[in-house]
Amino acid sequence: MSDLKDASSGRTSPADLGPHPKSKAKMNKFAILCAILASMSSILLGYDTAVMSGAAIYIKDNFKLSEVQVEILVGIINLYSLIGAAAAGRTSDLIGRRYTMVLAGVIFFVAAVLMGFAPNYGFLMFGRFVAGIGVGYALMIAPVYTTEVAPTSSRGFLTSFPEVFINGGVLLGYVSNYAFFKLPTHLGWRFMLGIGVFPSAFLILIVLIMPESPRWLVMQGRLADATSVLRRTSDSPHEAQLRLADIKQAAGIPPDCTDDVIHLPKRRRSGKGVWKDLFLRPTPTVRHILISAVGIHFFQQASGIDAVVLYSPRIFEHAGITSSNHKLLATMAVGFSKTIFILVATFLLDRIGRRPLLLASVTGKIVSLVTLGFGIMIVNRRRWAVGLCIAMVLSDVGFFSIGMGPIAWVYSSEIFPLKLRAQGVSVGVIVNRVTSGVVGMTFISLYQAVTISGAFFLFAGVAVVSWLFFYFVLPETHGRTLEEIEGLFGNFLWKFGKNGDINVEKNEGEVQLGLSNPTV
Repeated sequence: MSDLKDASSGRTSPADLGPHPKSKAKMNKFAILCAILASMSSILLGYDTAVMSGAAIYIKDNFKLSEVQVEILVGIINLYSLIGAAAAGRTSDLIGRRYTMVLAGVIFFVAAVLMGFAPNYGFLMFGRFVAGIGVGYALMIAPVYTTEVAPTSSRGFLTSFPEVFINGGVLLGYVSNYAFFKLPTHLGWRFMLGIGVFPSAFLILIVLIMPESPRWLVMQGRLADATSVLRRTSDSPHEAQLRLADIKQAAGIPPDCTDDVIHLPKRRRSGKGVWKDLFLRPTPTVRHILISAVGIHFFQQASGIDAVVLYSPRIFEHAGITSSNHKLLATMAVGFSKTIFILVATFLLDRIGRRPLLLASVTGKIVSLVTLGFGIMIVNRRRWAVGLCIAMVLSDVGFFSIGMGPIAWVYSSEIFPLKLRAQGVSVGVIVNRVTSGVVGMTFISLYQAVTISGAFFLFAGVAVVSWLFFYFVLPETHGRTLEEIEGLFGNFLWKFGKNGDINVEKNEGEVQLGLSNPTV
């Protein structure tokens, strides 16, 4: 075993390594399997979030709750998730990505039992607290693991799987609402919440057959184990060697080191000092990356998607649908729309890139939200506006799912340097959940204050600001290895080039950041 000092001065920038050869091999099936298994935790996340939209109707009647109590019950899980998100980064650095997913499954299992048997509102809130911790863990670990396992050629496709499974969980939550709504009031919502024990138990067992993240293995000095995983998850043996060389460079390991196991300083293995590197002494590159990750997560939620997902039955009621059966059916259509469009997005991310999809997604949301606001304003005078409102709700979630939904997770999990990735993604998750919690816990009060149309106009205004942020701040990462992406960020001066493209000047050279892929 060889000792490595905690120093990496003189490292070559990943951007200077040159482009990696494109493999023409078929998509790696083992990498796909790993991404699917890792994303199972996201099903639980989506289910726990969406099922409450219907269950809350019956919980309110059963426990005689006020509107404010319902508002808190529905939205508080996002604030509870901050605990899980804050702990997940350090946990995954200490025990590994795989066992962190097992821990998330255990937390979801306990939460489902607590909520299913809750005798009163206070006990139910405690169950939501436990579920929230699981949400924080799942939101962070699934995209990080998938990003670190996926080969470059299909990273966008595979890293979007967690969002696909979140949408699948949302759809299952809506189906559960419809399946159990005819049961007695005191039983229906218990089945809706308690049935989550089954996928939780499955997750705990299935994760144990997955390999550990090769990048985490390198950070532990287990080079032979990392090499074995990379050979199974890369498109070719040559790509596996290139990925290992990039990871070793990012970890500060000499490229000529061929030992099976090496000793790394504990500080680097456990992730100590990361928070200081992120917030107290960030380099210009890290500062830009952090701003990008925080911004994309903030705008993903501030544009109001959780208001639509969590309160879709209420929105349809304001749109003129009064039957509970019809409201739940329309809500199921929301779940189908989200799922279908996220599947479309998975096949486009590695074909046309992150920026074009993101900008098109936000544009569609702006139009959908503005039209939905006007539709609700006139629905009492024009019956055809009911159909328009339903169509715009489906359009809003569809445009979200084709861009903002998956790309926030794909983008934030691939831009952080290896040492900062777990905690960096945790920061994004925290911002995401805080914003989501604020939206979920204030939507009823918001639309009562400014009307429901005014609430959607407000969300549309936020979406306009987000479009500008994405256009001017986020570089394209499509086609880059994780270790190369870091070179796209840092000190640069924006300027408009010919044909409306954006040029970014850096000390090392010039980066083109139009809608096409960048060249360094």
